[in-house]
Amino acid sequence: MSDDPVKLIASLAARARAAARHVAGLTDEKKATALRFAAQALRDGASDILSANAVDLARGQGNGMSGAMLDRLRLDEARVEGIAAAVATVADLADPVGQVIDARERPNGLALSRVRVPIGVIGIIYESRPNVTADAAALCVRSGNAVILRGGSEAVESNRAIHAAMVRGLQEAGVPGDAVQLVPTTDRGAVGALLTASGAIDLIIPRGGRSLVERVQNEARVPVLAHLDGINHVFVHRSADRDMATRIVLDAKMRRTGICGAMETLLIDREWPHAAALISALVERGCAVRGDDAARALVPSIDVAEAADWDTEYLDAIASVAIVDGVDAALAHIAAHGSHHTDAIVAEDETVAERFLREVDSAIVLWNASTQFADGGEFGLGAEIGIATGRLHARGPVALEGLTTYKWLGRGSGQIRV
Repeated sequence: MSDDPVKLIASLAARARAAARHVAGLTDEKKATALRFAAQALRDGASDILSANAVDLARGQGNGMSGAMLDRLRLDEARVEGIAAAVATVADLADPVGQVIDARERPNGLALSRVRVPIGVIGIIYESRPNVTADAAALCVRSGNAVILRGGSEAVESNRAIHAAMVRGLQEAGVPGDAVQLVPTTDRGAVGALLTASGAIDLIIPRGGRSLVERVQNEARVPVLAHLDGINHVFVHRSADRDMATRIVLDAKMRRTGICGAMETLLIDREWPHAAALISALVERGCAVRGDDAARALVPSIDVAEAADWDTEYLDAIASVAIVDGVDAALAHIAAHGSHHTDAIVAEDETVAERFLREVDSAIVLWNASTQFADGGEFGLGAEIGIATGRLHARGPVALEGLTTYKWLGRGSGQIRV
């Protein structure tokens, strides 16, 4: 195999294209069976996967990797079983391919229908989490696509072991191994080659930090499905129930601080009488709070929020808090500082809540629920490939339907256009 990144990616893409044609023609049951075989192969290969992961962990510790990053990287028997179970769950999902989106018959008798079809060859660039290797492969195969995976160098051995197990299972079920390929090099030039492989790769999906996603969006000559940040807000309206607001805010921020659905900014209506107690509850849970002047007047012990805080995805036990003049000010703040990911309102006033749902331009907008529900599994979609915050193709949790496109079918009886 060539050491030149451009030639390497061209070779992988050509093989993926051939495999994609095969996978696209598989029946629902054959794709599901192949993923069940892959899930079993992951279970059977658990010892090899854990040994490979130990190598990555030792390297990460030696390189000074943070505790949070090591936790993302670390696998144990339970996590490997979770990876296998997630693949098996995808096997049980409804196949979107061939679904009729709509149909109509023209006055001349020509019957038209719009049906879901696979996208083709998908490139996925990701960091840290080795479970993405299996999740991405399963979702792409289930939706009839071939995939080229490029994981981060910090998880290289884990990714290779998971990939090898997935391929063994797929091949045992009669699916070509080239349907799921892992870029064999950690050379960053391979990322650039993926991004510029227009015509060879149909869609790029980045999963990782801001620097990765920005590079992908800046350099790609292939369509990209991505999000940058999860700068998510919870707005507590003056009509909010105190206990409900406290539960939602603490969960949204503190359940898991390092996920993209975590709340980063809390907006509190100036007319809500329990703001000081809510801010104090965050502090008591171990959250470092940074507030505007009005918030600090209520709880003087919190830190000063700088201008940059309103535009920061902390991914940590840190939150910025602003006291705002009602829903108009909350909407203006979210429009100015949000990342179009996930925003929520806590309110008993249905009219205000419906306005918030209508006017906040984010992929996910919630009423009286935690932002931590921003997850494909919680939406009943099974595993997800990520949360898309753009406005085209797919938006929000991207699962099987988001990995398809559509085509028009026409069934005639000799019609001609004159």
